[in-house]
Formats: sequence, C-alpha cells, structure tokens
Amino acid sequence: MAKPQEKVSFGQRLKQIGMVFSFTAKRDKWFVPLAVAAVVLPLAITVPVTLAWGWMWLPVGILLALLAVLIVLNLRSNTAMMNVAEGQPGAAASLLENMRGDWRVTPAVSSTTQMDMVHLVIGRPGVILLAEGNPQRVRGLLGQEKRRLAKVIGSAPLYDYVIGTDEGELSIRKMRTTLMRLPRNLTGKDVNALDKRLTALSARPQIPKGAIPKNMRPPKGAFRQTRGR
Repeated sequence: MAKPQEKVSFGQRLKQIGMVFSFTAKRDKWFVPLAVAAVVLPLAITVPVTLAWGWMWLPVGILLALLAVLIVLNLRSNTAMMNVAEGQPGAAASLLENMRGDWRVTPAVSSTTQMDMVHLVIGRPGVILLAEGNPQRVRGLLGQEKRRLAKVIGSAPLYDYVIGTDEGELSIRKMRTTLMRLPRNLTGKDVNALDKRLTALSARPQIPKGAIPKNMRPPKGAFRQTRGR
C-alpha cells in the first residue's frame, strides 16, 4: 500500500541531490560533461545580455543554469539506475515501490531457490503480476499465481509480464511507462476492496502437501488410545 510522503527539510533535500549526483557521476561517463555544458551554456548567453541590459539578468542566468543541471541530473540518473537494476533480482518490485501513484506492491509472493520470483501489484488498472528470473521457471510460477488469484479478484483485469530483454518479455526500462499507460479500469474504492481480499487470501494458512514430517507425526498407538476411551 502506498505510504504517505513525509516532509523533507531543505538540508535533507540537498543531501539527497548530492547522493544522486555522486551515484550518477560514478556510473555514467557522460553525466559530468553534460552537467558542465548545462551550466556553461546559459551563463555564456547571460553574460553578454547582462553587460548590455543590466545586472538584473544575472540571477535569471543562474536560475536557468541550475534548472538545466537538474534536468540533466534527472535524465542521466534514471539511465544510470536502469543500468544498475537490469538483471538484478527484485529490481522490478523496488522500482515500482518508488513509482508515483497508488500502487500496492507485494514483492515475491511466489519464488524459488534459484531467485525466480513473482511480484503482485494492485493499482487502478487492476491486478498485475511481474515475474523475474528464468523465463521457463517463472512462467510456471505465473500460472500458479493466476489460478490462485482468479478465485478472489472477480472481474478485475489481470495482467502478467515477464521482465527481461528477450522477445515477448518486458524490458525493465519500459516497465513503468507500460504500467502507466494501462487503462484505469478501477476506482480508488475498487482498489481498496481488492487489496483487502488479496491480503485475506495471503493470510490463509497453507496446508503443506505430501507426507507428514516425522517430527510432526503423533506417537504410535495414540489413535488406538483415543478410540478406547
């Protein structure tokens, strides 16, 4: 469930920008040259204008330079983040949890020991399953989750995607754009009701299949003693 945004002080905001700046500079060789160009070009235009028309134009040039740097930082940091996230287990759920809007993300509702996993997402488009890992194994996990969810989602649309770079898979770079473009089939009340039903489904105890473990078996003769009473 989406968490309410906490207020961030000006100092904390500057610290966050500094961390993003450092992260991007280490992973993107084009970021620093583009950031320098974003500062130099507006100032190069502003200086002659300032000399010709007065010092009132200098603050305008500084603000334009700062705006240009922030635009470059936003674009290049997203690219650097995607480069790091691509191929990392759980990256899809992490990106969705930070996406704007009312998206209820439950990471790894189904998984294997080989780091294959399926994430559950509830939003205005409906129910979305995102699978990460080996395509052959995760398709089996997707089938199991679709059969499980079909019991409780009713007429809500159900979408499923396999995250990857091969044909028929959804690139993690296009994931957020793809989900944002899905039709808004549900209202806010529908999303809340669907979230409650799926939470209740996940809370149900799962009866293990197969033989009862030896340490959980009743002692020999226990049932005969019960019948004799």
